[in-house]
Amino acid sequence: MRGTPAPQRHVNYGDELLADGTVHRRYSDGRQEWRTRGGDGLVHWRDERGYTGVDEPLGRHIVKRVYRNGRTVYGREGGFGRTLWSDGVLTVNRSSFGGRIGGILAAIAGGALLGGLISPPEFLTHAQEEELRTQAMSQSSSGSGGSSDYGGWDGDGGDDDGDFG
Repeated sequence: MRGTPAPQRHVNYGDELLADGTVHRRYSDGRQEWRTRGGDGLVHWRDERGYTGVDEPLGRHIVKRVYRNGRTVYGREGGFGRTLWSDGVLTVNRSSFGGRIGGILAAIAGGALLGGLISPPEFLTHAQEEELRTQAMSQSSSGSGGSSDYGGWDGDGGDDDGDFG
């Protein structure tokens, strides 16, 4: 089994819930996204550079991000608002922790908190994706699924890690 590689890039982000239900996400590298959750559970996003796409949860802790141009990356959510992406980016939700503790944890997330992360898949077949979706549906229908990692901004009142990194 391969170990967790160090991320090539570490990016913090913060979310702001807007009056229309959209989330404005600001990244520490200057990027911005506007995110909307559809009734199908998918998160549709667009950014200031004109890119658009969809984030889809695939089972517990796996996220599939599909860009409009067809490019696909996978992420594995690692708790504490951290998501390690198959393209080498580690995103950390600085909104997950308030005040001083949030700042400290965001600052060390690339180091000490990385130890608990497992690399995301680099590629999944359609059959593997369907299996993950089926597992997620059976977990949610039995009520035994853990954190939904949907970010709490959709009105569920949760304190989840973020809405798909």
